[in-house]
Parts: sequence; structure tokens; C-alpha cells
Amino acid sequence: MKNIRAQVLAILTDLCNTEEIVENPEVLLFEEGLLDSFGTVSLLVEIEDKLGIDVTISDFDRGEWSTPNKIITILENMAA
Repeated sequence: MKNIRAQVLAILTDLCNTEEIVENPEVLLFEEGLLDSFGTVSLLVEIEDKLGIDVTISDFDRGEWSTPNKIITILENMAA
């Protein structure tokens, strides 16, 4: 499996349609309007498809998943 960080950044770049994800992995995804509720569902589906990590909507906390770096940390911990 590819590096989780690289995969998550690629997924988010595609979903948010911006390179800002890679340039600033501390960007506030929801506050900046880069990710919304539909995007969140798409993100969880992509994570399961590409990383094989099953994240349910009940596991998702908007505050804890607010930046690319936070998402990467959560997923690395789940995969460990």
C-alpha cells in the first residue's frame, strides 16, 4: 500500500480540486469551504476504497478531521 500521507493528500486534492491541500496541509478544510458534507461522504468512501480503512460517519468528527494533517494522523493511527 502506498504511503497514507501521499494517498490522503491525493484524495483531498482531487475532492477539493485544489493544490492548496499539498501546499498547506494545515488548511482548515471546512472553514475555507474546501470540504462540505457531500465531500465528507466522498472522502470516507475514497479512504475505504484506496486505503482499505473503514471509517464510518460515526467515527468522523469535523473538529478532529479539520485539516489534511489531522486526517493523516487519524488514519495512520487506525492503520497501525
